[in-house]
Amino acid sequence: MAIEIKATGKAVPSQRISNDDLALRIDTSDEWIRSHTGIGSRYIADEDTACSDLGVLAAREALNLAIERGVVGEKTTGELVLTVDLIVLATATQDYYSHPATSCIIQHSIGAKNAAAMDITVACSGFIYALETAAALLNADRRRKRALVIGAEVLSRITNWEDRESCVLFGDGAGAILLEKTEDSGRGVANRGLIRTILGADGSGWEYLIVQRGGSRHPWKKGEVVDVPPSIAMNGHAVYNFAVGIITETIDRLIKEENLNLNDLAWIIPHQANARIVQAAGKRLKIPEDKFYLNMEEYANTSSASIPICMDELNRSGRLKKGDLILTVGFGGGLTYGGNLIRW
Repeated sequence: MAIEIKATGKAVPSQRISNDDLALRIDTSDEWIRSHTGIGSRYIADEDTACSDLGVLAAREALNLAIERGVVGEKTTGELVLTVDLIVLATATQDYYSHPATSCIIQHSIGAKNAAAMDITVACSGFIYALETAAALLNADRRRKRALVIGAEVLSRITNWEDRESCVLFGDGAGAILLEKTEDSGRGVANRGLIRTILGADGSGWEYLIVQRGGSRHPWKKGEVVDVPPSIAMNGHAVYNFAVGIITETIDRLIKEENLNLNDLAWIIPHQANARIVQAAGKRLKIPEDKFYLNMEEYANTSSASIPICMDELNRSGRLKKGDLILTVGFGGGLTYGGNLIRW
């Protein structure tokens, strides 16, 4: 069996905020943001848009593309959505605290009434974890054939817009892929679809990326006056050091353990957190910068949505071709990390 990506989709809010726009609100500049992060703009959801809204749009885009390109047997998206057996949503910004799972809202909204639904919360590593989870669940039951894997975030809701060092980093958006289990007798790198995944965590760094308030450790109390909404707090230096090291290690492991070399890879798609992190990791491994696909200049850090948004851009532009070998790699709060090796 093979787990193949059949189609992709993405969604971003209509409001685009440039670095110059931010400089009108806080003490920063386009030059400072670009030189420290590689980011030039981000998209910010309006007050009426939640995580599930963006997830629904991205999922529909993936389903529509599958029909448009004729990569599935169904003739309409209405027929196709009923064949989806599983929805796995990666997000750190669910519509509601605790429950319901935001994936269930997406399931209902797109009409995927035959699909099981679940959320995964490991921050920016979410899509990598979600892809491996969906693949494992498809393989676990011969009756399961298709899954939607979605990364969707409205990080603007948990961003401290008074913190000039962190607020410039984040944006809102969603990306989705349609997975299908197909017959395949090949093995190793000759195989189609998802070939291998590395997942890991270093819980000793759990405090480095954190939203302090609102959970069972520090819940809101009756009668408490909340002057500052819950927001992301980050130890930037510690996260940077962890990210560079773990991205380097993960790429190196996936390449060496599958007996590959850099020339075998069409693209490396990293989590779009900071261009300096990617550049430092690439320098350590002597990987040319043009081997990495980067779009953070336009979208900033959309957490679990960043990798599937990149996939959709590459796919729709024709820069990803059937048979291309791609490597995804990322890190996130927890601290978590991972990578996927995929034959397109």
